[in-house]
Amino acid sequence: MNHFDGRMYGCMVDCNIFATQLKNHYKMKNSFKPTSYKLKSVATETMFDDAGWTLDAPGETVPSLIRAIYLDKQLQLFDEDFGLYKYASWLPVRQMLKGSSAPVTYKSESLGKYLGLSNLYITFSGYWPEKGAKMPTCSFKETEAYSVCGRMDLDSKNVLVVASAGNTARAFARVCSDNQIPLLLCVPYDNVDALWFDSQLNDCVKLLCVESGSDYFDAIHLSNMVCKIDGFFAEGGAKNVARRDGMATTMLSATTFIGRIPDYYFQAVGSGTGAIAAWEANLRLLDDGRFGTNKMKLMVSQNKPFIPMYDAWKALSRQMLPFEDALARKDVEEIYAKVLSNRKPPYPITGGLYDALTDSKGDVLIASNEEGLAAGQLFKELEGIDIHPAAEIATATLIQAVQNQSVDKESVVMLNITGGGEERFKNDHEIQYMEPDFIFPISISQDELAEELRKLRF
Repeated sequence: MNHFDGRMYGCMVDCNIFATQLKNHYKMKNSFKPTSYKLKSVATETMFDDAGWTLDAPGETVPSLIRAIYLDKQLQLFDEDFGLYKYASWLPVRQMLKGSSAPVTYKSESLGKYLGLSNLYITFSGYWPEKGAKMPTCSFKETEAYSVCGRMDLDSKNVLVVASAGNTARAFARVCSDNQIPLLLCVPYDNVDALWFDSQLNDCVKLLCVESGSDYFDAIHLSNMVCKIDGFFAEGGAKNVARRDGMATTMLSATTFIGRIPDYYFQAVGSGTGAIAAWEANLRLLDDGRFGTNKMKLMVSQNKPFIPMYDAWKALSRQMLPFEDALARKDVEEIYAKVLSNRKPPYPITGGLYDALTDSKGDVLIASNEEGLAAGQLFKELEGIDIHPAAEIATATLIQAVQNQSVDKESVVMLNITGGGEERFKNDHEIQYMEPDFIFPISISQDELAEELRKLRF
């Protein structure tokens, strides 16, 4: 198949996918009822109702995540036509949006055989039509975008604000554009090449960038300033139960496919939110009672030299260690998995990554750019699809763990491939890039920012 034929094939596949998704969307709207749940403080176990966009336990001063406690103690699965919302009984959503896809889990033969692992399962989020993976942004960040936006009050006129190092912005942009949800993105300018799409976005999506040399933390700071302005509200990051429970669908995919909770969970982490989500899903699955009684070990990885969570974990410290801004930005410039660059992750907070690692008896691992690239090439040769840099880092640390015998070869291992198929997708589609509406210096005053934002029209 030549390049032109590949693009034509991709268009035909996408037209069929779109027609199916549109039909399924109307089917879902007619059959879906908002999920019933309460919220609970991890620190105090106090239960309370969701006021609509609750991010913190009311009246509590100790930093703590909150969790969704679902009326359905056992996971109820909708059919495959529901996309991500097949897991809606464990998603805090009030509506289903069009266009979603769920992660896909399969048992690895080639990579598993190469590593000598008899029970290696790969959970793939991305674009791989032959496997049934149909995420057009090629990233598992779609799982959180569809869940977060499914939790929203779509009648509100306020603008959702999302800070991102790249993949999250691409996912929210696609979901909000397709569903006409006003969105303002804050992204480091050096990461703007991650904002590629196969079609023009709706004008309801706008992009702010922080100047070259900035990092994810600078984008978060900018988003926090934006949210002080009337008419804008924060997505909430790790504090948003919808974000975490959307990401937890990777764990639900693996467990329901395998028929039991895995023994090990490998994933690269920037904030660690995905790993926290997997741990929380593990706890729900224990309460479900049908998938075993074990807690899987969280084996999370970072990209050298930017390894702040690794340093804190190896120092047995709940608190992040001191990290100078200039050095942090330098280290971020050196890593190739740019999405793994959060300087203020939800590591120390009650219910955060430190607690998840401690409870699961997990570990934090590291891999270099060279090790990640080699692992990605190996994955492509053996499994047949390209994967994102973060997923390459996770694969590299799995290889290390097997080599140093820290993983039993008979254990059930889940490798969370958090993004892949981008090369395949770009070969099959015409790609265009999003341009920033504004590029701001790292230091900007609140008044200057407000003045510029008045020029935006959503």
